[in-house]
Amino acid sequence: MASFIPVTDFLDPALDVYARATENQLLNRAEPTEALFIAESPLVIGRALDAGCVPVSLLMETKHVEGKGSEIIARCGDVPVYTAELTVLEQLTGFKLTRGMLCAMRRPKQPSVEEILSSARRVAVLENVMNPTNLGAIFRSAAALGMDAVLLSTEGSDPLYRRATRVSMGTVFQVPWAYFPEDAPWPEGGMALLKKYGFQTVALALKEDSIHIDDERLLQAEKLAVVLGTEGDGLADSTIAGCDYTAIIPMSHGVDSLNVAAASAVAFYQLGK
Repeated sequence: MASFIPVTDFLDPALDVYARATENQLLNRAEPTEALFIAESPLVIGRALDAGCVPVSLLMETKHVEGKGSEIIARCGDVPVYTAELTVLEQLTGFKLTRGMLCAMRRPKQPSVEEILSSARRVAVLENVMNPTNLGAIFRSAAALGMDAVLLSTEGSDPLYRRATRVSMGTVFQVPWAYFPEDAPWPEGGMALLKKYGFQTVALALKEDSIHIDDERLLQAEKLAVVLGTEGDGLADSTIAGCDYTAIIPMSHGVDSLNVAAASAVAFYQLGK
């Protein structure tokens, strides 16, 4: 049974995970088994629990204990539940809370790139996508629009950052994802893995020899990896050169490109069929 603990001491070390630990400290690369992430809102927490993530503690607005948080609390077993009024929680955490509820959880073990590629037909590859908001939006589009998985370069943002999980509406726990491994780093090693598993690759980039996103060759590909680049700079020239195709989304009114999250939604809708 959960133990309920009113927040009275902001300096309580048990609250460090919510109030003082950085995202990188939560990630804890030195001790991966101790790594944590923060899930925000009942929807995101629920989807993380559905995916088998293990809760460590909860922090929520007092009124939710008997309200919308009661089901979440019941699912979390005997973890401590820290409670306070919303203004106190926002003062403690330093940001505006979504739905007044946070949960510290153990980071789940992710599948390998090869495990993902062995059963996938359509994957998104993200090269150095840095903004957690964009990353979360890409995951939400991937889940909704036919992508089987998301593969990431190690230089990009973490899908389990609090903002990324929240913007994704918890779909980071529904869509399989993995970083390219050290022994097959992106792009060269990652490209080789994609080819090994029979994937053709299409880079979304503004190039003179680009084909349109609705080109029949892309639609008919048995296995396809849609490659998207970092905000601002886009994909590296070497990455584009290594892909089988380069595609553009036709624009109007003099607009040359879309934000990477918006572009992903268009590409996934067109190619995730």
